[in-house]
Amino acid sequence: MTGTSAPQGEKSGLAATALAAMGVVFGDIGTSPLYTMKEIFSGPHAVEVTPDNVLGILSLVFWALTITVSMKYVLFIMRADNKGEGGIMALTALALRTANASPRTLWFMSALGIFGASLFYGDAVITPAMSVLAAVEGLEVIEPELETYVLPSAVVILLVLFYFQRHGTAAVGSLFGPVMMLWFTILGLLGLWNVVQYPAVLAAVNPWFAVSFVVKHQILAYLALGAVVLAITGGEALYADMGHFGHRSIKWAWFAFVFPLLYLNYLGQGALILSNPKAIDNPFYLMVSSDLLLIPLIFLATIATVIASQAVISGAFSLTSQAIQLGYCPRILVKFTSALQKGQIYVPNINWLLLLTVIAVVLGFGSSSNLASAYGIAVTLTMMIDTILASVVVRALWKWSWPRAALFLAFFVAVDFAFFSANAIKVFDGGWLPLGIGLSVFTLLATWNRGRKLLSERLRADSVSLKGFMQSIAEDPPHRVDGTGVFLTSTADPQGVPRPLLHNLYHNKVLHQRIVLLHVTVDDVPHVPETDRVRIVTLSAGFYRLLVRYGFMDDPNIPRAMELCATQGVPFNLMETSFFLGNESVVRRPVSRRGESMMRWRQMLFSLMFRAADPATIYFKIPHTRVIELGAQVEV
Repeated sequence: MTGTSAPQGEKSGLAATALAAMGVVFGDIGTSPLYTMKEIFSGPHAVEVTPDNVLGILSLVFWALTITVSMKYVLFIMRADNKGEGGIMALTALALRTANASPRTLWFMSALGIFGASLFYGDAVITPAMSVLAAVEGLEVIEPELETYVLPSAVVILLVLFYFQRHGTAAVGSLFGPVMMLWFTILGLLGLWNVVQYPAVLAAVNPWFAVSFVVKHQILAYLALGAVVLAITGGEALYADMGHFGHRSIKWAWFAFVFPLLYLNYLGQGALILSNPKAIDNPFYLMVSSDLLLIPLIFLATIATVIASQAVISGAFSLTSQAIQLGYCPRILVKFTSALQKGQIYVPNINWLLLLTVIAVVLGFGSSSNLASAYGIAVTLTMMIDTILASVVVRALWKWSWPRAALFLAFFVAVDFAFFSANAIKVFDGGWLPLGIGLSVFTLLATWNRGRKLLSERLRADSVSLKGFMQSIAEDPPHRVDGTGVFLTSTADPQGVPRPLLHNLYHNKVLHQRIVLLHVTVDDVPHVPETDRVRIVTLSAGFYRLLVRYGFMDDPNIPRAMELCATQGVPFNLMETSFFLGNESVVRRPVSRRGESMMRWRQMLFSLMFRAADPATIYFKIPHTRVIELGAQVEV
């Protein structure tokens, strides 16, 4: 009996996590049937409804899902995990570990990864707007006069969705999996019902139909790729959410359940269009002939789109938290909404900014068809960046041969570029929106990162070496007072004396009995275990160096880190501890030689971001009653 219990337990655990993954990972790609076939056959570059064309499109959809989602993400890229975590930030961190890479190459890969991450914010705006609009547009199928209620209904749903973000998804998260399992089951049943009416569509899995369609139509086929790509939007989420559910669970759920039912629905829509060409107006909802069944389908579709939207909103929160940890974003308030799941976070500033942008997009574009022109370009560009970074990983870290790595890169980049270039022509029809959002976010992240480096250089140039400082106080000891003084060291010059320490000694003429030089680092791994969190080094004259490490997905908490010092024989009493923090104000420096400063507009932008950042007391969870701030001006 003991020989079989372990595998059974393992299988049940795998099934449970696979079910949970359906509620988060596959929400975006799972709602694509709402609009993909509609846009292909009735969009701006509509494909004529003929048996050969429908089979050609269905074949393109099948092979897009197979090559991009199944092969690239599930079988290849998901193997590139950073301590179990996925996503473009984790992939960038892996690519930056390449040995013997030049500084220029490392800078390029870093910039590429940050740009790809920035594009995600465009997707976080488009996905809720597109998905919710497509769901509630089912009202028009019931009764054309209900069209006037589509926009107000979508806005109300979005308002409720973003309002409840503050409570976290822990309370309803357990429902997401079963609801999405029901959704995919309904997708498959609807597809099967219509395929039975026209079984010839099953031949679409033959790649010859895709090749024949491309060869015969060429320009039209190329333009059609801009709509076919809607079927794979959300595919990158499989990799981004890998840390929550694991590679095996996502792989099992995709191949055994999601992919077959998802494609069966596309086949069903194709069968319906062939039997009734007028169904191109909304082939998804017209698969149901009865209004009694249509109403609950619209309700279920709306719930599914809310779940899909929740996934990208949560992703935007997680990405922001990681960017803060890695030094690409100023400190802003991050709230943890679950005591059990570390990934459950809420970022108020990002939430309300997303809400305003999404509602503006819904009202501005007015329909899912108009939004389809904006959808896809950011996703395809992100997918191409994933391929480039993954090719570096397979060559440098997995030790693939040059021919094998080059083949990987050439094949997948060719596919990605075909989709991206087909979407690039839609820039002026709405594609400018996600690109504009991505470029704006990239500018903010790059400016903050550059400004922080310049700020660190200025502080380091003015710093005093710790060795010389210790010698001076040994020769002329200052007055010592009871308690512990904690001083944060600069990340750019951890061996220097913190400015607040110099200012405190200069103005107050005293030092505490215990001086702690606190240095916080963020490693390029998602999490650092508490056993490796702190390391304390005893110096002379009552000085200690406290090294605290976090992963880029950890929640910094300095009081908690200081409690861990007791295990190393140096306990701290928080009520007898004072934290001295520098409160630098940034002033613009005249632009001089290249590389010494930033352009004036970037100086102004960095100064605004610097003033808007949350203080270190909030970010590091330091009690404000134990903090003393000492100010200074720094030119950047």
